[in-house]
Amino acid sequence: MKQFMDKDFLLQTPTAQRLYHEHAANLPIIDFHCHLNPREIAENHRFSSITELWLGGDHYKWRAMRTNGVDEHFITGNSTDWEKFEKWAETIPYAMRNPLYHWTHLELRTAFGIDKILNKQTAREIFDECNEKLKSPEFYARGLMRRYHVETVCTTDDPVDSLEWHKQVKDEGFEINVLPAWRPDKAMAIGNPTTYRKYIEKLSSVSGKDVRSFGDLIEALQLRHDFFASYGCALSDHGLNTFYAEPYQEKEIESIFSRVMNGEQPTEHEINQFCSAMLYEMAVMDAESGWVQQFHYGAIRDNNSKIFNLLGPDSGCDSMGDADTALPMAHFFSRLATADRLAKTIIYNINPSDNDMVATMIGNFQDGTVPGKMQWGSAWWFNDQKDGIENQLNILSLHGLLSQFVGMLTDSRSFLSYPRHEYFRRILCNLVGNDVENGLLPASEMERIGAMIEDICYYNARRYFNFCS
Repeated sequence: MKQFMDKDFLLQTPTAQRLYHEHAANLPIIDFHCHLNPREIAENHRFSSITELWLGGDHYKWRAMRTNGVDEHFITGNSTDWEKFEKWAETIPYAMRNPLYHWTHLELRTAFGIDKILNKQTAREIFDECNEKLKSPEFYARGLMRRYHVETVCTTDDPVDSLEWHKQVKDEGFEINVLPAWRPDKAMAIGNPTTYRKYIEKLSSVSGKDVRSFGDLIEALQLRHDFFASYGCALSDHGLNTFYAEPYQEKEIESIFSRVMNGEQPTEHEINQFCSAMLYEMAVMDAESGWVQQFHYGAIRDNNSKIFNLLGPDSGCDSMGDADTALPMAHFFSRLATADRLAKTIIYNINPSDNDMVATMIGNFQDGTVPGKMQWGSAWWFNDQKDGIENQLNILSLHGLLSQFVGMLTDSRSFLSYPRHEYFRRILCNLVGNDVENGLLPASEMERIGAMIEDICYYNARRYFNFCS
């Protein structure tokens, strides 16, 4: 019987162990998509307790605690940090086989050097030990990034954001690259005209462009796009329900924008037309700037109105959608490719029923200009667990070139999420190592196989995003 989470955790064969320990374990981390608060990095935030660091904003844990019958008072309510932590510790024994069980103990081990199993009996001891260590600068925000050998992070930022915290980080000479990433979802969100008008007013203010038409909107966004580029931004990201490729005329989009700004509620068809126009125009911006565009699609968000009204978005009430996406995705990319405006692209799907579709879709638009120009992103959200990661790696191997994959990211708001890179690397090395052991890959090519592991874990992303310059 193997010991739980020993040095060969998830590594089932000697070849897998060799690949991980010799080729993957010590590589730096490029976290090219996350939701860290750049202010916390700039101010080198000191966490008041392990509860703030671990449970604050972590909707994965919130969902598990609710499922285990924990009252909201002990999750997002006004209970004490200890009470919230104790309820999480009581939940952990019921989370076996959920990825949270592995993540929790990986984070305890790699951040705090704690090998104990978290449960009700060990909760107080672990709580006190973590809190004592959090008093040291090594466990402030920047210290945790250093601890995990982070080289670059890309945060997620709205076009109206000032990027003042990114500037402060750079001006202070922090050795880890902290770069913005452009997330213009609110610029497309015309479904609520009142909220949208307020957003456009703010965009007008920060861009210096009085936005009175759709053409003005694109000009204002281009000004902000250029501003982001001046801060080292080279990635965009879009959170979509589906892809948009509805036919439209420019005059129709101008009319829709004007009526929304006057407070009229658009129809579903008009929303689809407007989003199609916006998505295309922003993709052209990315291509002309040499950026990488990312698309996270398919989530149905904020399904529980009661929780949403109480806590707002990102509160643990999102799920997989099942929209028919293949045709609009194909039409969207085909239009860009025909216009020679298709940027390097990463697609993330939340519903695994789309896995084979996305894995084959990217092959349609590879053009030989960049290795792996079209990427199927790492297993996202509900798929970010052992089975989901293995499935993504296997399907990508079948339909594309695993060797050109840009690898893992945290997609997290937590400074303790970097062990997800370790988790991914161990799973990758185990898959490939098992293939060697089973005669599916040649043992005589171990040098090439080791280089492939290193590329997927680090070097491919470094080259793909031009972070090496």
